[in-house]
Amino acid sequence: MGRQAGAGRMPASAGARELRDVRKRVLGLFWPAAVFSTFVNLLGLTGSLYMLQVYDRVIPGHSVPTLVALSLLALAMFVAMGVLDHYRARLLARAGVRFQACLDPRIFLLTVTRPARIGEGGNAGLALQDLEAIQKLLSGPAPVAFMDAPWLPVYVLLLFYIHWSLGVVALVSAVALTGLAVWNEYATRRAQEENRTAAGQSQLLEQALRQDVDALRALGMRDNARRRWQILRDRLLAAQIGLSDLAGAFSVTSRTFRNVVQSAMLGLGAFLVIHNEMSGGSIIACSILLGRALSPVEMVIGNWGGLTRARAGWKNLSALLDANPREPERTALPAPTGQVALQGVVAIPPMGRVPSLRGLTFSLQPGQALGVIGPSASGKTTLAKLLCGAWPVTSGALRLDGATLDQWHPDALGPHLGYLPQEIALFSGTIADNIARLPSTRPDSGAIVQAAMRAGAHEMILGLPLGYETPVGTGGLHLSGGQRQRVALARALYGDPALVVLDEPNAHLDADGEMALFNAILDLKKRSRTVVVMAHRPSAINACDLLLVLENGVQRQFGPRDEVLKDVMRPVPPSLGTGLIGGVA
Repeated sequence: MGRQAGAGRMPASAGARELRDVRKRVLGLFWPAAVFSTFVNLLGLTGSLYMLQVYDRVIPGHSVPTLVALSLLALAMFVAMGVLDHYRARLLARAGVRFQACLDPRIFLLTVTRPARIGEGGNAGLALQDLEAIQKLLSGPAPVAFMDAPWLPVYVLLLFYIHWSLGVVALVSAVALTGLAVWNEYATRRAQEENRTAAGQSQLLEQALRQDVDALRALGMRDNARRRWQILRDRLLAAQIGLSDLAGAFSVTSRTFRNVVQSAMLGLGAFLVIHNEMSGGSIIACSILLGRALSPVEMVIGNWGGLTRARAGWKNLSALLDANPREPERTALPAPTGQVALQGVVAIPPMGRVPSLRGLTFSLQPGQALGVIGPSASGKTTLAKLLCGAWPVTSGALRLDGATLDQWHPDALGPHLGYLPQEIALFSGTIADNIARLPSTRPDSGAIVQAAMRAGAHEMILGLPLGYETPVGTGGLHLSGGQRQRVALARALYGDPALVVLDEPNAHLDADGEMALFNAILDLKKRSRTVVVMAHRPSAINACDLLLVLENGVQRQFGPRDEVLKDVMRPVPPSLGTGLIGGVA
């Protein structure tokens, strides 16, 4: 039974196809560059022809006018070659930039906004660096070398035409340099991988330490952190030195070999001239031809590190894109009213293997407020992330107005959701920018002030040095924990979302802040908005109608707040006051 055509070949993955599709978009710039390469290589014969004419015609004839004419012609051809070479480089630079520009938004979103899972392909932390490595390769000398490489046989044939022995020297030299390039590939592959791994580990630790520099200083951990980072840094430097030594050795070997071969070509040419087998001008011409023939191979060897880095980046990006396919086009749904329904929801956090929520089933109607209590690691934060679409549901169904969240495009769903995370993050910009969720155009001042007033943060913001224009985040004013929480609450309420999820919203609030939070929840209920509050302190659930008790990721109780509270109240020593199950005190 005959084999089908193409049997045994692995089909290209979705990620590889996506990268190839982007590469096709930039081919329109490579074709003109290839045409320019043709003329550049034709004009590259100028030096050889000029030397042949000077040594074989001008010098024997002592003709100064001929020398001047040849020199002017050669100058014009060299200028034309330089102009074409310059525009070829410009085209390649734009091809690399266009490739990166096509993928930058997608890779950025995967790097910054998509949580990774164990077993997912690709390293998202290095994805932008991988893309930059490919861009540098496309914009650098490597494409020039590959465009010039097809001309190697042409130069070798010209040398054969001048004399067979010169052609043999050129052919052997080209084969030897190609073998050196292959050897370079196998010798540096492991060093490249070690360098990449060490760079990733060092970068991850550096980012983690930078996020909590205050704790490092307060706990006297700076030296310990520096030593741990230094170990990874030394490993990275050692890997870089090893790779540099290997790459340098191959580069120097190729240059030395080329110098030796060119000298040998001069010597062989002189020998042939002595025996009257070719003219004196051919000596210099053949040396120039050999240099042009071997230049692409030597250029490839000299840029092998960039080639290997870009290839590893291509492989990583392909795996990353495979694991994170493009968001499909979705039918636009009407604005939700805030009806929430969970049916047997199971959730496994990113980078986790064990479910943190199992079998959650309950529903909420617009105008209801749900308080969620339970001990640490009971699944409260996981539920908050599920409700706002930050994490996917592993099994079961979570519906908003009857539609599962994956039926919404994230950018279309986001304006209808308000989310106050447990770990508050304000981004580089003004208070107004942060409340308006970092708009790309001038934000709606009325909506910003309205959100701040509903959050009870308006007066607090006016008391800042520049009010709503006060810069915060990276390089901005350092707000207190309570101030950050109130600004983040205003951000959650911006745009009047239908569903508002608040994770530990009073963790850093004083009495005034807690009263503002209480009033904000009452206002949301009054306007028929759905509210879910994850709480450790009872003041956060005072305005809630319903109460959900979680324990070890399992729904223990759900119902009207006062009825559930009666069941979960437990006696505690008088000095501690009243407590609730799950550590809510």
